[in-house]
Amino acid sequence: MLPINYESWHHMPDSNKNQALDNIKERFALELSDDYIKKALGKKWRDHKSSLKKLYFKKDISLEEKLRDVPPGMLRYQWEDAVRFWNSKKGEDRERVGTSSRQKQKFTHTAGSRSFASVVEAEEISSGQKVGRLQLFKITHKKKDRSPMTSEAGEIMEKLKEKKAEYEVIASTDSSVNLENIDNRIINKVLGSERYGRVRFQGSSVTPTQYFRSGSQQCMPSGSQAQAEVQRLRDQIAQMQANTIEQIAKVQRKHEELQQQLRAEAAEREAAASAREAEQSKKYDEFQLQLQQMMQMFQQSQKPPS
Repeated sequence: MLPINYESWHHMPDSNKNQALDNIKERFALELSDDYIKKALGKKWRDHKSSLKKLYFKKDISLEEKLRDVPPGMLRYQWEDAVRFWNSKKGEDRERVGTSSRQKQKFTHTAGSRSFASVVEAEEISSGQKVGRLQLFKITHKKKDRSPMTSEAGEIMEKLKEKKAEYEVIASTDSSVNLENIDNRIINKVLGSERYGRVRFQGSSVTPTQYFRSGSQQCMPSGSQAQAEVQRLRDQIAQMQANTIEQIAKVQRKHEELQQQLRAEAAEREAAASAREAEQSKKYDEFQLQLQQMMQMFQQSQKPPS
């Protein structure tokens, strides 16, 4: 349904994406947008493809062996297409670009597999106070000992803190400054404008149009609602993984049955060949004996009578 032999998720035909989306909707009642589900599918597709590359393509074996080493449940032609792309100059260049980009990344968050929405909700329940974007940055970019995860993250925290102090001073004398939107303005000043289609520290499900609707008013989903959506998606993914594992197990069982059948047939052919060889050897021995007897009779007939 979502084959790995496409260079990127953007190259995946819409028909495949829509088919996968329809399959999910048939199985689960999700209160999520189609775009969000497709984004989640795209991420899982990329993660799955990356895992296969690490497990099978990165082995220290020849290209021919990699082509033959098809992962369980994978169609051979799809695997061969993916391997040939990874082995091509274009594939190697793309890997180098990705590696270089990750090396340039100065810091990553410490939320792990938790969504930002779940982090916000947990902190709000713990503290009893609303968590803003600046506070969320501090929470998700500190180590367990509360120190910044990197020096770059620490510098950004200091800049955010200084800029917030400046705005608070201005707000104390200028009533036109909207304190409700101060976090957004500070982040834009320190880190620059938001990237297209994304909002920093809000995850992939929240777009700028949603978050910054009506100018400075925020419309971020509530923590509980976002957490419920995340949980539903996790349940859906878990079910998909379980179904995939079950399908792989079925394929493996069929493969083992076929292998056993082939081994049995090979044993039968070998036994039949051995029987034919034994029969031919027996006939040959009998022929040799008859020939020897005939020679003896001929030699006796050639002797003169005594």
